[in-house]
Amino acid sequence: MQESKILLQKTLGNIIQSQRKLKKKSISLIANEIILSKSVWSEVEKGNKDPQFSTIWRMAEALEIPLSDLIKEIEAKLDGKLNFIDE
Repeated sequence: MQESKILLQKTLGNIIQSQRKLKKKSISLIANEIILSKSVWSEVEKGNKDPQFSTIWRMAEALEIPLSDLIKEIEAKLDGKLNFIDE
């Protein structure tokens, strides 16, 4: 389960970072727009933090992408590699 959690965090972080760079915004600017600390944003991008759902939602809003699109992109990148249920 720990490996799945890390894989999910890294995938989310990569997507968040890519989307932020596409918007050409610094971590400072975008974090300030949603009143989130730079360190939290940075740790999410690095895949070191497991953010709350509400934080992910706020980050999607800051990136001007629907939350559903963010989730679809995560699912596409993981391509069935994630499983939290031990079989």
